[in-house]
Amino acid sequence: MKRVMLDRNRAELIKRIIMELPPELVLTNIEFEGPEIVLYVRNRQAIAKYFDHVKAIAKKVRKRLVIRADPDVRLPPEQAKEKILQIIPPEAGVDPSSIVFDRTLGEVWIKAEKPGMVIGKGAKLRHQILAETGWRPEVWRASPLESKTLKSVMYSILNESDYRLKFLRYIGERIHRDVIFKNNYVRITALGGFMEVGRSAILVETRESRVLLDFGVNVGAGSNFDKAYPFIDIDQLRLAELDAVIVTHAHLDHVGLVPLLYKYGYRGPVYVTKPTRELMTIMIKDFIDVTQREGKPLPYTEKDMVTMILHTIQLEYAEVTDVAPDIKVTMYNAGHILGSAIVHLHIGMGLHNIVYTGDFKYTHTRLLSKANDRFPRVETLIMESTYGATRQQSRREAELELIRVIRKTMERNGIVLIPVFAVGRGQEIMLVLSDAINRGFLPKVNIYIEGLVNEVTAIHTQYPEYLNKNLKEMIYRGDNPFTADFFKIVEGRTARPDIVEDRPSIIIATSGMLTGGPAVEYLKLLASDPRNSLVFVGYQAEGTLGRMIKDGLRELQVVVDNRVELIRINMEVYSIEGFSGHSDQSELLRYVRNIYPKPRNIILNHGEPTAITTLARLIARYVRSSASGYPASTNIFTPRILDTIHITAYK
Repeated sequence: MKRVMLDRNRAELIKRIIMELPPELVLTNIEFEGPEIVLYVRNRQAIAKYFDHVKAIAKKVRKRLVIRADPDVRLPPEQAKEKILQIIPPEAGVDPSSIVFDRTLGEVWIKAEKPGMVIGKGAKLRHQILAETGWRPEVWRASPLESKTLKSVMYSILNESDYRLKFLRYIGERIHRDVIFKNNYVRITALGGFMEVGRSAILVETRESRVLLDFGVNVGAGSNFDKAYPFIDIDQLRLAELDAVIVTHAHLDHVGLVPLLYKYGYRGPVYVTKPTRELMTIMIKDFIDVTQREGKPLPYTEKDMVTMILHTIQLEYAEVTDVAPDIKVTMYNAGHILGSAIVHLHIGMGLHNIVYTGDFKYTHTRLLSKANDRFPRVETLIMESTYGATRQQSRREAELELIRVIRKTMERNGIVLIPVFAVGRGQEIMLVLSDAINRGFLPKVNIYIEGLVNEVTAIHTQYPEYLNKNLKEMIYRGDNPFTADFFKIVEGRTARPDIVEDRPSIIIATSGMLTGGPAVEYLKLLASDPRNSLVFVGYQAEGTLGRMIKDGLRELQVVVDNRVELIRINMEVYSIEGFSGHSDQSELLRYVRNIYPKPRNIILNHGEPTAITTLARLIARYVRSSASGYPASTNIFTPRILDTIHITAYK
């Protein structure tokens, strides 16, 4: 009976689309492929003519409609390539050898120095390519810093194109199944990252659907799995019934255990922004490599990571997408790292809306615009509280302090070592130094960059549309600050002895907490010289080498030729706190004041108990004031792990 109803409702949707579709397109098939409904047509020349008409149909039926040419009417790839090169202006900078065809999905991947010139005004050229060749263009930026990760991910997907199509059609059937239960509920269960920082994971349930928001690992917990992993052995989390995983950003405490789901049989989608797919691949692969090097047990293998990649579905900001029969998701800029997203869940027919901030920064930085605070509707806000009890140094003060420390070190002919997190912090520091040199605040010296930060920076240049307006426009006009000649990319460790003889200079290297990586190796070479400086620009977690040095450790034990040697840390040590990608207490409170519309439920997570309880008290005081605009009945929740909150019931 249930299957009959499903087919009947899907047939009704198809009927509505067909009735609105111009016969001139000659429809040959309709397929549900992931969150999209794909219309296969025979008259490819009519596609450009009716593209806006199809967009209007999509708006009317509230679904994502995509037009593809029927496989029988696509030009052979070599002919299609010739036609594409005739259509695209030479100034677009397309390398003919970079044009790749995905025969299964009917897509052509085009890499261009100026992607906008391939797409054309109002997507005119993109539609023309589809109409004249039958191949749907996917356009990529030819970055001056080529990303090996992006190339690897793209060819993994291309090689598994047949499987990918089957997966999308399977997911399409699940998403567009009928809503059976008219009386429903919304339930939120804390699986990790509540009253703590790390292993973020939230289960959102209705009677129809189950969606997982983030699934991270607490890398600081080591082999203590009770603290490292979210709680996954609960009755509600049945992988066969999980409709979707939605990842806010690529940090390991939000994405680090997603491959584990695939190890244990999950074959559903992971929804991410475009940059997040590549960044999470970099971070997870590094996590696997480091775990293997340290001889620790692996929670999953690289094969599980590749399986995860094959199941990713990329979304743009502000793009409304069905992920389950009764849940739509929209992602908005979170301002935390490249591609980070605030997740808006639209549940039922608009009767309940959840905003989950993930990690967010509510102020503009050199890299990103501040987090979005406007939504169609909000009933429940789940907000991070990392710095709920802390007010940070301003970004301007932090930059001035960093420049002062570097100038002081250079005056004594020293070397500045800056350990950084690969994603976000490394790029922020590069921008600060580039600007300081260009404006004459610092002399032009060599800045050596080593570690994952290089590959991550390449991803930033690949997706300038996700950066703030000023930086995006600089890259578009060819003035890319990441490619300045004073930045020296270091590949391999053999150059390190020569680098530490180049005085004065600056070294930017991972890892940011000195838990391993090239930063630790440079520290060993530089520590004993009092002319040098070590500058921390990020949080140093308890138990890490970075935290111990920050707290006063001045002797370093190292192993040389099977002997333990003691290195005295004579270099000056600084910690600059204002570069965080998280909102501090004042920004969190400002977000609560400014979010529109006002939620009636506020749930605090991603913070130590002191941070959460302090912030909850301040929020309660504000929302109870007459000028706040909040309902008098506003609820503030501070749940612990495994707590479940029944948010609402609706008809």
